[in-house]
Amino acid sequence: MTILPIDPVANSSPGALGGFLAECRDAAAEAGRPKLVSITIQVESLDPLAVLESIFEPGERHFYAERPSEGWAIAGAESVLSFTASGPGRFDECQAFVDRALEDAIAVGDQEIPFGGPHFFSAFTFLDTVDEREPFEAALVFVPRWQVARRGGHTTAVANLLVQPDSQVEALAARVWRAHSKFRSFDFQAPGLPEAVARGAASVTEVGGRNRYATAVSEAAESIAAGHIEKVVLARAKDVRAPGPLHPLEILNGLRQRFPDCNAFSVANGRGQSFIGASPERLLRVEDGVVLTEALAGSAERGSTASEDAALGNRLLTSEKDLREQRIVLDSIVRRLSPLGLDLRYSGRPFLKRLSNIQHLHTPVEARLPRGVRLLDMLGRLHPTPAVGGTPRARAVPMIARLEAFPRGLYGGALGWVDSRGGGEFIVALRSALVSGSEARMYAGAGIVEGSSIDKEVAETELKFRAMQDALLGAQGAAPSP
Repeated sequence: MTILPIDPVANSSPGALGGFLAECRDAAAEAGRPKLVSITIQVESLDPLAVLESIFEPGERHFYAERPSEGWAIAGAESVLSFTASGPGRFDECQAFVDRALEDAIAVGDQEIPFGGPHFFSAFTFLDTVDEREPFEAALVFVPRWQVARRGGHTTAVANLLVQPDSQVEALAARVWRAHSKFRSFDFQAPGLPEAVARGAASVTEVGGRNRYATAVSEAAESIAAGHIEKVVLARAKDVRAPGPLHPLEILNGLRQRFPDCNAFSVANGRGQSFIGASPERLLRVEDGVVLTEALAGSAERGSTASEDAALGNRLLTSEKDLREQRIVLDSIVRRLSPLGLDLRYSGRPFLKRLSNIQHLHTPVEARLPRGVRLLDMLGRLHPTPAVGGTPRARAVPMIARLEAFPRGLYGGALGWVDSRGGGEFIVALRSALVSGSEARMYAGAGIVEGSSIDKEVAETELKFRAMQDALLGAQGAAPSP
């Protein structure tokens, strides 16, 4: 990637920007292929979700992620460059696409500021292949036309454009100039959101019927007892039908406020459907040469008093079943990343990770990034972890597809981005829903190991459903349909 530290927007005029883009067009003509041009500037403090909401278009792709407790958020919308893949080699193919795009990229402005430069937003479904009728591809990578991000006290705006050998650079320059001028003094005049859904007027239906999940858990327990598998994660889905349209970003705003320690996310396919949620689990992060991942498994409710909460937490920390389930996830991370040369460091015993409605066993894992190892190399080895799939992976994952009553799509998948310096972050797509007009499909799952009981797994998934249903329909919820 060619880096030009001078910002032609901040330090010149529309005419000078046009001249710069004309040089990029000439370079594209000489190379015989388009050039990705990325222009980065710092702007006044902005809320990326408010920006995305202000220009939300159901017919455009978008990506959003935020972790309020860590003080960062990033949004990107529209697509100037995209790539899809399917099959076991999808992570390698996506990495090759990123490499090719960066080889021909020209980055302008300070690339060292938080979230500077082009970002490759990515979404990988749980399975490596999906039916063509599903809303999201098995692997998607796209560079947005614009992105805005915040970390700490810094807000960064980036305009990305694809300069072809025959591009009309005057029109491109005018578009970039208008966009950056807008970001410098953003007017948060959002289009009118749909009126709030009438509370209690929606229907909620279990996909596959009420007894399907209990039957699946029972069959999984038999396979575990027979020694065929050690763990499998089985999920439920519920379909929500509201009397009016559900706006995904309005729902997301509620989730990020209620769950500041989670990763709030939204991915839109550009055809009117958005996959949203608030996931407690980081899958992989690479920043400044440091790799971060985590093992998260084992769950308990939160108590209504401090004493009850502490008792529930202590019971989780000493639960043989939950500790074994958590260790399965940790051992898988170590087994899959160590061959890449990572010297992984982690505590010998898990900690409690307390969220507003649930608590989990949690073990952070850290390592230095070895030379020659890239983020998607590691992601392809990790996904799906036993926290969302099972172990052995080769036996557990086919069992999931057979026992569950629905295709998972992005549920349990990997969502995140790769930046131009090889860093990035991916989360596990949990505590989520697929929103389409006035309908939504909610997902929740639980790990099945030796000692699991049907009643406890049903109760755990109901607890996980509750947060999303409240976000979709309000605390009064809705009456379940038979």
